[in-house]
Order: sequence, then structure tokens, then C-alpha cells
Amino acid sequence: MNLEEHVAKPLLVAAGIAVPEGGLARDPAGAAALAAKLGPCVVKAQVPAGKRGRAGGIRPAATAAEAEAAAAAILGLTIGGYPVERLLVERRIDVQRELYAAVLTDAASKGPLILASAAGGIGVEELAERDPQALLRIPVDIRHGIAPLGLATGSKVAEVLARLYRVYAKHDAELVEINPLALTADGALVALDCKFVLDDAAAPRRPELAALATPELQTPLEQRAQAHGLRLIELDGDVGLLANGAGLTMTTMDAVRHYGGGPANFLEIGGEAYRLSRPALEVVLANPKIRSLVVNFCGAFARTDVMTAGIVDAWEALRPRVPVFFSIHGTGEDEAIALVRERLGLEPFDLMDDAVRAAVEAAR
Repeated sequence: MNLEEHVAKPLLVAAGIAVPEGGLARDPAGAAALAAKLGPCVVKAQVPAGKRGRAGGIRPAATAAEAEAAAAAILGLTIGGYPVERLLVERRIDVQRELYAAVLTDAASKGPLILASAAGGIGVEELAERDPQALLRIPVDIRHGIAPLGLATGSKVAEVLARLYRVYAKHDAELVEINPLALTADGALVALDCKFVLDDAAAPRRPELAALATPELQTPLEQRAQAHGLRLIELDGDVGLLANGAGLTMTTMDAVRHYGGGPANFLEIGGEAYRLSRPALEVVLANPKIRSLVVNFCGAFARTDVMTAGIVDAWEALRPRVPVFFSIHGTGEDEAIALVRERLGLEPFDLMDDAVRAAVEAAR
């Protein structure tokens, strides 16, 4: 869940990290009024997307009239798929150097990771690819926090990193990023931007932040799935997927890619497969790119024969012409396999890899 810059920056301020003085505007007149108060300023599009400057969404203004013109030019732009409807107008800062600072949840180290670089700004991603040594990486043991790292004392940059980690930990973030972190002429450090991503699983614990998050962009199929209580992510491939459990679904996606195919969707229907089979099958097959389908069930507490019965019922009702390939393992698998054989005339595969390989070949 993404928070826009004007929502994220107060979290930094509360942690003792400086940000420029500014305010939110929704029209050119509002931007002009703020500029008249602030003096030379920067007018910034408020969307949860990167590279706003390159898209024309960040513009300097020396006067109120220039701020009004900048706002008129930015409002109505679409950046990263988001229409610009709000602007952050901030006092311009005398920047001597741009740094980079972030804390994120890192799969490799299985915990928080602090990132820092002496080279901030719009090219930091490209710099990190060219020269990985330019980006300092500090894994954090979540059990002990940052105290053993010695970040709480010392340089001003260390102080900012320590405070940024506290923002990350306190608010259940997946990512908190300051780019650029500006070093000013008087030696202060000021966060000129802030990207904040809230962990989706933390939304019930942080309802006040979840309520401020920008709604996620969804395709019509994703919206249709959500209306049925399904979590669909539409992808670019042509092999459709239905599986129970997020982990099994991602494993199936990886297998499709491994065998040279492209998954068309992420969709896991969990233990409610029987009840949700028809809407799940309908929404997956509504994707015109799909040329084959993998149904991959693995059950322990959830019975695979019950899940399979739901899919078979839906298949008989919808009568799709897309070739389907089953892999079924776990509790009730003998009954499930017999069900597919008897009612659909198909033979489930003993191995998931074989089902996936057959689906990839069929899609070709």
C-alpha cells in the first residue's frame, strides 16, 4: 500500500527528520497562494510513482505566477498510470549535495536492510546497477534492532538512518526511502522526497495509514475478481493459473517461466475453492491472452477432492475450449483424480512439472 509524499513526510517529521516547509494544493490558485507564502518553491505531482521529474511532474517556481503556471501544467498529467490531482508545494532548498537513504524488507537477508549512498537523485538505481559498491547495505537483525549497528550516534547521516529505521519499524513499512536526502549549505540534512510502502498485512494494525494509502491501480479483470473476494494480478503471459495458496501459486508461476512459458495471472483460491471456483474460472478465462490453463491443488487440511469438485462443476457449466492440465496432491487426492477422470475425461499429472510443461507446450 503506497503513501504519497505529502502523507509520508509527516512520519519523517515525527521521527525528527527535517523536510522542507510546504503545503498541499489541488488547483493552480492554491499553488500560487502557497508560493506567495513560501517564496521560491518546487511544485510536485502527488502520485505513488517514480521518475516524476522525468515525466514533467516536478517543476521549480520563483514566483507565485510561476507556481500557478507550473501547477496548471502538472495537473491533469498521468504519471505511472495515476492521474495527477494533488500538488505538494515546498520551499526551495539550497542543495549542496544529494544523498540516498532507505530501509526495506529484504528477502535475501530475511529482515530489514538499511541502504545508503553518497550519490542520490534520479540516477541512483542506474548507479547501483553499474557500481554495486556505491550503495552501502546494512542488514539488521530484527531481534536486536539497530542498537548493535552503532547508527544512533556519530555522524548526521547515521542519525538520519537510525531515525528512518524507527519510522520503518514503528509503522510496519515494507519500504521507506528518502531520495534525495539533501545536504544543505549550512550542513543540515533535509528529506526532499519520501516514498513509503505499507505492508499490506499490517493494514488491520495501521488503519489510520491504510486509509491514507493511494488506491492500487487495477485492470478491469482485477476489479471483477475483487468484487468476488478474489485477489487476481493480471500478467502478460498466456498460461492461466488456478492454485490454492499463495506459495503454491508463485511456485507454479516460477515453473511456467522455467519451462519457457509466461503466466497470465496470479490467482489463488485457497480453501474456499469449492465456493469460488466458478467466479475464479470465469475471471481467469475472461483474459483473451490465455491459451492453456494449469489447475494445481495441494491439500493438507483443505481436501483436494472438495476443491476439485468445485472446479469440475464450474468447468461443466462454462464448457471452455481452453486445454486444461491438472496436478492434484494431498488429502483426498485419489477421489479428486477419479473425479477429473470420470467427469472431464482427463488424466491429472503425477508431477506438477509435467502438468506445467504440457500447458506451456499447448500454449505454443
